[in-house]
Amino acid sequence: MTRLNVVREGSGPFVVLSHALGCDLHMWDGVAEQLARAHTVIRYDHRNHGGSQVVPGALRVEALAQDAAELIQREAGGEPVHFVGLSMGGMTAQALAVRHPELLRSVVIANSSAHYPDQSPWRARAETVAAKGVAAIAPGAVARWLTHGYVTTQEGKAAAEALHDVLVRTDAQGYIESCNAVAAIDFREGNRRIAVPTLVIAGLQDEATPLAMSEAIVAAIPGACLATIDAAHLSAVERPVEFTQLLIDYWRSL
Repeated sequence: MTRLNVVREGSGPFVVLSHALGCDLHMWDGVAEQLARAHTVIRYDHRNHGGSQVVPGALRVEALAQDAAELIQREAGGEPVHFVGLSMGGMTAQALAVRHPELLRSVVIANSSAHYPDQSPWRARAETVAAKGVAAIAPGAVARWLTHGYVTTQEGKAAAEALHDVLVRTDAQGYIESCNAVAAIDFREGNRRIAVPTLVIAGLQDEATPLAMSEAIVAAIPGACLATIDAAHLSAVERPVEFTQLLIDYWRSL
């Protein structure tokens, strides 16, 4: 069993928050603060990230889904959870919903993709990290994560600096294996079998996973709903109040 760094807050229905590649559970600080008023919020660092175990060797997103399943079984005591994943966390959600629907009340797939037809940008990124370290790709990554307008505010500048610091502290080989796992995803067929209530959130200014990627996920998952948010890739960081409201409105609709 992978040793995961976990933070638990609040009380009420269980919500599990799953972060993006190169981030950690603090990516969710703004959303968790809102949700913990009426929910038991469980955040965790993916393997190879933050305070969680660095696991050597090749990685698949299905292994991240298994980590999440074990976490839910351990933390929620058999009660199904609302699982909210962003980017790599949203990929984890897609794999989890097919394999462990019994653990889930709903899934939210934010700023994510089901497939990358062209894996070469991921290969190039992994090669850069192998040659020069994570710091070499950090400024470009953070620039994609948040809109320029947000980063020019005091709050946005602080958020960008914090995200940059977390990214550069990420284990280089762990990051490379995570990149390879993301590059290799193909949930296009599996998503047709998802029977869990699903909300997909797209960032209107998201260049990393554009709106079309979210629309493709919605088209594949029976009954899935699409919501948009005027933000870049890390919509939950940039607009936490709005992001949380989308979650709560969706859960109330179920």
